[in-house]
Amino acid sequence: MDQAIFSLARESAVNELLRGNVEALQRAADFRGYATTSMILGWATGGIIFGIMSDKLGRVKTMIATLLVYSGFTGLSGMAHSAVEFIVYRFLVGLGVGGMFGAATTLVAESVPHRVRTLALGVLQALSATGNIAGGLLAAYVVQPGALNVWGSYSGWRVLFFVGVVPAILVVPMMIFLREPDAWRHAKAEARLGKNAKQVGSFFDLMANSRWRHHAIIGLLLGVSGMIGLWGIGFFSPELVTTALKGEPQAIVDRVRGSGFVLQNVGAFLGMLAFTFAASYYNRRIAFLGSFVLCLVTTAYVFNNLRSAADAYWMLPMMGFAQLAVFAGYSIYFPELFPTRLRGTGVGFCYNTVRYLAAPFPTLMGYLSAHVFSGSAEPFRKAAVVMSFIYLIGAIALFWAPETKGKPLPED
Repeated sequence: MDQAIFSLARESAVNELLRGNVEALQRAADFRGYATTSMILGWATGGIIFGIMSDKLGRVKTMIATLLVYSGFTGLSGMAHSAVEFIVYRFLVGLGVGGMFGAATTLVAESVPHRVRTLALGVLQALSATGNIAGGLLAAYVVQPGALNVWGSYSGWRVLFFVGVVPAILVVPMMIFLREPDAWRHAKAEARLGKNAKQVGSFFDLMANSRWRHHAIIGLLLGVSGMIGLWGIGFFSPELVTTALKGEPQAIVDRVRGSGFVLQNVGAFLGMLAFTFAASYYNRRIAFLGSFVLCLVTTAYVFNNLRSAADAYWMLPMMGFAQLAVFAGYSIYFPELFPTRLRGTGVGFCYNTVRYLAAPFPTLMGYLSAHVFSGSAEPFRKAAVVMSFIYLIGAIALFWAPETKGKPLPED
């Protein structure tokens, strides 16, 4: 929900925060890219830090800490008085969001029986789409980002960020009901008693071991394609709708943007379930290959051909189906690559280090649109089509990826 609110409110937020500076307002696209890049950098940093923390201190404690971080700074994003302040808050939000994925997936991977692990992890990731759907519905039908004076003097985009504080109440049931997995307790106890020389949550150990290092690099290459494809291209679908509906009243544009984003994530939910089925019925590598090919084709097609509200309602779900399917793969596959003592560290590395590599791409999208393709009729669309070839990196990396279907979680 947090990332949906950001994607849908980003344009209105930056435009309002730059309103007093005519020169800066002309570079609004650049500032939207800076805000997105800032959040991705925070996501990467938080994912690595909290990934190590989840190995050292526990999965549940880490989930609670990350939830409080990202919900609190989401609320503060709505209080921003300048574009720079807004960008800083998005970095801090990213710290918490990045840490949650690794802690949650390792907790589930280590807590459920082997026979249902693939399904549990795939469904966990698929359900993330419901948060995006909730954010889209809020922006489309409850609080439109571009609306003025929605709550006192607060604009719609500010109120949407205030809503982002609400998930903090989940801390209470997390503290009451969640328990650390037995596998983690055992690994922690052995390390505490000095029964072996291997450390818990050691990035050095991860990279010093040739097997785990190979797995980490493969995970990085798989992750970079999906992450750049989604954050550098896919989550600019609201701006694509604005481009397609240029000249329409802002209220209509906001509604189509929100509705389109909801449908994009309905497609994402179905895509992640489809990946889970393919990974279970065939294997992980085949599921990834099909997803990356579909990502390339649909992303290029949608950004080149979406021209109306009607187009948005069927093209965006198709793109969401493809682009988010691979994220179910990350949830399923990454925990299967590393031993318990390094699982949080390894998942955090694979899922979040790629964000450092992905971080410049939202800004690159703006740069390509404003400079490289500025002389063409549709620079924004051309930039997206060119960038969509990033999915080939993930497809090529599969040649060296280990198959994990039907195997127990690795130990050393």
